[in-house]
Amino acid sequence: MTLLNNRYQFTQNLDAFINQLKEQGLIEERDHHFALSSKGNQYLRKAAFHDIFTNLKKKGFGQHATPYAGNGHEPLPETRSYNFGDSIEKIEPQRSINNAIKRNGLDRFQLTEEDLEVFESEHLANCATVLLIDISHSMLLYGEDRITPAKNAAQALSEFIIHQYHKDSLHIVAFGDDAFEIKVSDLLQLAVGPYHTNTKAALQLARKILGRKKHDNKQIFMITDGKPSCIWEGSKLYKNPYGLDLKIINQTIREAVQCRKDKIEITTFMVSRDPHLQNFIKDFSAACKGRAYFAGLCNLSEYIFIDFIKNRKKIIRP
Repeated sequence: MTLLNNRYQFTQNLDAFINQLKEQGLIEERDHHFALSSKGNQYLRKAAFHDIFTNLKKKGFGQHATPYAGNGHEPLPETRSYNFGDSIEKIEPQRSINNAIKRNGLDRFQLTEEDLEVFESEHLANCATVLLIDISHSMLLYGEDRITPAKNAAQALSEFIIHQYHKDSLHIVAFGDDAFEIKVSDLLQLAVGPYHTNTKAALQLARKILGRKKHDNKQIFMITDGKPSCIWEGSKLYKNPYGLDLKIINQTIREAVQCRKDKIEITTFMVSRDPHLQNFIKDFSAACKGRAYFAGLCNLSEYIFIDFIKNRKKIIRP
């Protein structure tokens, strides 16, 4: 009887919980199944962003500007002469008044346009980012879930870009035997499969996406736990999961070098402790002049956020 009562109470609580989610517009019924609504997806993105951003604030959070002067939002201590079209909010009053006094004296004080000085401001670069997520079988192996932190990082980063950097863009590409682009709203359904790791295909697709962009900065963030283990040869998949296959490695590195020639910077977030795999990532990053982070699963998102902010501080050049 106690078991039946507990089951009844659980059913009642579950029904009430589902009704509450429906009333809040977080879920909707589709073909007799419940699914997240667009509002529910946004809620999860905000939650992921809040968790990561709160932790980052405790550790100190950097500014988001480049070191180049230009038309931005953050004022610099340096000033320059006023130019037609400059915002009046940027006028530095003390130096402007001093210029007028030096020119005419205090008794004949008259402030003219030639006396005005305005604050320089930091140029806020825009950035196009492609986030590559490895969905090969090893991303969920030996009881260690590596795919969930990767999805959480993508959710949080997309929320951050949408609300902080409206001119930026973020594309997400999953790769296993092949590479394909997904929407942020499809992240929750993204799953690991019985796939090999086609890093070359992922880089090719990312380069194609970024080739259409006109942003100041173009970058690839890649989350992976292993080495490239397959490539396409025409319609045939050439694969070798054992060791480092030079045919696969060389073609992958050539694609990474081409990304760099296209002024696309590659940052790899390695979520494996295997020293042999880490050594490969070091060699890979050296070849394309990229960066590598050997991040734990608990702080993967923090590494990604910090590097994203750093990359917006400069214009990436060849």
